Amino acid sequence: MAVDVDGVAGFYSLSMFAVAVADMPELLRKRLPRYDAIPAPLIGRLARHERLRGERIGELLVADAVTRVLAVTGSIAAYAIVVDAKDTRARAFYEALGFLCFPSRPDRLFLPTATAAAAMTKAVTG
Repeated sequence: MAVDVDGVAGFYSLSMFAVAVADMPELLRKRLPRYDAIPAPLIGRLARHERLRGERIGELLVADAVTRVLAVTGSIAAYAIVVDAKDTRARAFYEALGFLCFPSRPDRLFLPTATAAAAMTKAVTG
């Protein structure tokens, strides 16, 4: 949770989730183990205060969630990070951050943890 001097600036929750391998895009599905489902943390209910629109709080919250997920992937299996977009604007927000839509559910998106780790490494090393 992010807090500023005037109260809550934004929040999100993280929980473990399972993605049906059959729901993954065909190209990725071929590379996955032959399991029915794969582990994937879910970023739930990410939101920021309306008065902070344009302040990039949402991006900071996603970055914090991704950082926390990546910190535990050495101990806990997590193929991808999943989000559910509440509308097309939210979907566009996540897509701009590199999340991909599930073919059968365009408002459910995912970011492979390998992609997230590579992006974080690139951001740190410049």
